[in-house]
Order: sequence, then structure tokens, then C-alpha cells
Amino acid sequence: MPIGKISLCATPIGNLEDISFRVLRTLKEADLIAAEDTRNSIKLLNHFEIKTPMTAYHEFNKVEKARELIAQCLEGKHIALITDAGTPCISDPGEELVKQAVEQGIPVESLPGAAAFVLTLSLSALSTRRFCFEAFLPTEKANKKERQRLLTQLKEEERTILLYEAPHHLRKTLEDFREAFGENRKITLARELSKKHEEILYLDLDLAIEKYKGEDPRGEFALAIEGKSLEKKKEEAKALWEEWTMEEHLQKYLDNGLCEKEAMKMVAKDRGIGKREVYQYLKAKE
Repeated sequence: MPIGKISLCATPIGNLEDISFRVLRTLKEADLIAAEDTRNSIKLLNHFEIKTPMTAYHEFNKVEKARELIAQCLEGKHIALITDAGTPCISDPGEELVKQAVEQGIPVESLPGAAAFVLTLSLSALSTRRFCFEAFLPTEKANKKERQRLLTQLKEEERTILLYEAPHHLRKTLEDFREAFGENRKITLARELSKKHEEILYLDLDLAIEKYKGEDPRGEFALAIEGKSLEKKKEEAKALWEEWTMEEHLQKYLDNGLCEKEAMKMVAKDRGIGKREVYQYLKAKE
């Protein structure tokens, strides 16, 4: 008996017209639909008159239920995976199922569709060439130390930063980014994407904090935050090495594994002087 397969089916994040013909056909042809929340997904299936049976696959049963679904695939069944909205595995259940499927040699296909962070990036008016996606930051209550570690790491991120946030956590997250960055940066806030009350706001962190001061907005948010500029990084690096002696500056590069010749070249470049000048200065100090 030939083995079955798993189809990761992207569903609309708001507007039902965003679903693809391919996803609709797959959901009708599959033997079983694994859904993050069957109560939500039944509305989608009813709207498109899809009668395929469903089973629940979510964060709290992802390991054991994945084994059950894999067993059915090995018997030749075709399983379609959907989440409440968007693309499975992207801030939604699915990663464990794909992992187990690959380990068992079961074919997996992903059917393209909506992903809120992609829409936000395209609308952001920020750099789209390079970006990083952080999904939801851990809350302070859940893991304060990890949240602070990520904020500190993102402070130095040059790429456009994309993440999701719940409305009741938005203000705190904006304040935490402003404090961690130590500077104001551009931010695009996308609320209720593709829905009736979609709203795209082009602000900066200070203006965004002021806007939501004293209120919790409604709707789910996707954020795009400007990365740290190269100019800012150069300014900070210059301010740092200006506190060092020439010897200390050279030693920093040597400690990083550069040979003396390359280290002297980097010191000269940082300080805007010739390499010979660095050499003569260090020789005079001997």
C-alpha cells in the first residue's frame, strides 16, 4: 500500500476571499483535516461547503496526535493541516507534525497563502531586502529573563524586525523596545489585517507609545520595526574605541583572532589614519 501525504494548507487571516483554489480542492480531497481549533475551522469549512471530517491538532496534543496522524499517513491517508488563520508552522502548530513526517519518509507539501508578517513587511515602508521574524516575544510573566535577552539581542539587529503582539500586551512591548534600543526608531503597526477594520499606522516608537498611553487597543497586531542603522553602529563603535589607547585598540583585534598585520590595518581604518602611522606609534611605545 502506498503511503499517504501531509498538506499544509494556508487559510485566510481575515478575508475569506484570500483562500486559494488549490487549498479548497485539497481540503475537499483529503481524507482528514487536522485543525488547530475545530470550532473555528468548522465555520470556514461550512462557508465553502467542505464535508471532510476533522480532528483537533493543537499545541497541547502536538506530539501524541502527530504520531496518530503519521500512523494514518503510513496507511495511505492524506492529511490536510490547517490552523485558525494563516500558514501552519508559522507561529501556529505544525512543526512537530512535519518533523515526524520527514523522519518517516512521508511526503509533505505546503500550499501558499496568507502570513500576517509577510503582509506587514510589504506594507511597512521599511527595508524589505533583509528582515527577521520573532513571532511573539515571551511575556514577562512567562519568562522575564528570556524576554530581556531577546530585547538586548534585537537592539543590535540591522534587519527589519517583524513580530506579533496581543492588544493587551502592545503598550508594554512598545515601551520595552524603546528602553532596550535607547533610541527612537520607525515602526509600522498593522492591525486586523485583511479584515473590515484593517488599520496600518506609520509612526515611531515614541509616537506609538503616546498613542496607546492609557488604553488597550482592539485586534491582533503585527509590528515592523526599523533595524539599527550602520551609521549608528559606526558612531557607537567610534565612541567606544576613542576611549582606548592605540595598544588597547590593537589588542582587541588580536584577541578576536586577527594577525598583527590585519589588526593594524583595522585600527588604522577605524581611526582614519595610515597603517604606517599605527606602526610608528606602536614602535615608539616599545
